[in-house]
Amino acid sequence: MEFKTIGTIGAGAPAQAVAAHAARAGHPVLVSNSRGPSTLGDAVAAIGPGASAATFEEAAAADLVLLAVPFGAVPAVGRRLGDWTGRVVVDMTNQFARSDPYRGFADVSPLTGSEWVAQQLPGVTLIKAFNAMFATYMAPDPRHQDGNQVVFLAGDDESAKAPFTRLLTEFGFAPVDLGALREGGALMQLGGPLSGKHFLFQG
Repeated sequence: MEFKTIGTIGAGAPAQAVAAHAARAGHPVLVSNSRGPSTLGDAVAAIGPGASAATFEEAAAADLVLLAVPFGAVPAVGRRLGDWTGRVVVDMTNQFARSDPYRGFADVSPLTGSEWVAQQLPGVTLIKAFNAMFATYMAPDPRHQDGNQVVFLAGDDESAKAPFTRLLTEFGFAPVDLGALREGGALMQLGGPLSGKHFLFQG
């Protein structure tokens, strides 16, 4: 399994930050949002060469899909396809109860946030990553003088995590695998000990 094309569901600052790394590394990026391709000119321009506006369906058909929407919008995203079997999605969401402004905590216990997201996308292969970081830390070159920016990830499918880890390394990040979706996701989700924490790997 290799991830050549990257799709985004959501076109805000976090999606743009990761998509820009993909585009600079030579990966075609398909950007989508809830309002349609005609509204994506500024986002595509911000990401740069290699990015193009796409429909939801086009973005969701990419080799790797970045899910970067408000937490409460996830069920509607799931319903747009119904069956997500065979699709690898990176869950970048955070469990904010409100998105305007972002505040509160959407409690879906006993599930972790990512387990709940996976339930909304039936059949999906889900990787949790990039939710623990602010977009302003994702966007710059992750190769710093004192080390590379760490990206935490978690997931249950090793065959998907392995190429994703290689992709992060290609972008210049230092991937740190926290294990399964439940245990690793709990560490990264809103309120978890790694939420909002930024580290450099000195190796």
